[in-house]
Amino acid sequence: MMTAFSSPSTKRRLWMSVACGLLLPLTLGSCTTNQQRADRITTGSIPSASMNFGKPLEQMNAAELEQAEKVAGSAYDRNPKDRTIGLNYASILRMNGKNTQALAVMQQVAIANPADRTVLAAYGKAQAAAGQLEQALQTINRAQTPDRPDWRLYSAEGAVLDQLGRADEARQKYRLALDTQPGEPSVMSNLGMSYVLSGDLKTAETYLRKAANLPTADSRVRQNLALVVGLQGRFQEAEQIARRELNPTQADANVAYLRSMLSQQNTWAKLADKKNGRSTNATN
Repeated sequence: MMTAFSSPSTKRRLWMSVACGLLLPLTLGSCTTNQQRADRITTGSIPSASMNFGKPLEQMNAAELEQAEKVAGSAYDRNPKDRTIGLNYASILRMNGKNTQALAVMQQVAIANPADRTVLAAYGKAQAAAGQLEQALQTINRAQTPDRPDWRLYSAEGAVLDQLGRADEARQKYRLALDTQPGEPSVMSNLGMSYVLSGDLKTAETYLRKAANLPTADSRVRQNLALVVGLQGRFQEAEQIARRELNPTQADANVAYLRSMLSQQNTWAKLADKKNGRSTNATN
């Protein structure tokens, strides 16, 4: 009999559900059951170029992201081989849940820039978002260089390995990332989320609290902490964490998503069973 997390497809669905907890408040409402926000698996896992839209993409609401997609799409139509335009357009497409289209864009950018590490990294990220996990690993490994290792690539590789159910390998990559970039909160957050997948919520909380207390931690790390606290049944504390440093509208959106996440597919019950050593049949 398999445990709740022994099926690779179950692990992937749960990881993608957990990944939505990484989203910034104004985009939480757009998480869907098939987890179209796969590009947000990690916080800061891969560097991306930026276009001047007046505010960071992660802080945009759905209407602003739609407008940003139109602007970036028009720029891409005029110059599809431009590295910066392609990177931004693909990133916006992923944020709008258009993973297949984002992958197609990144394929063209990678053809035009075959030796660019940032392009290869973004291409691997697009492959992972589209569910091409093994291909994503190959692309990320091509982008990584032993003489100048990039912690973001280690972290991204770890996220893909976690989706594949290879937790030990994933955690090795996160620790390599931390060796290269000590105290990086996004990596510590990913490491904590890795332990969520194995049902070790106490260890997950330990890493997430350390990450959230670092001065460079952003709201996404703290929302992950809120999720893990909530998964342990401390809902009031989770809500307090979710509401910190956010305006009321953003906080309400986060709390509403947190509640739906905790009730979705009996996630808490599955994690509790795993934690207590009970076996349940895996569902696909």
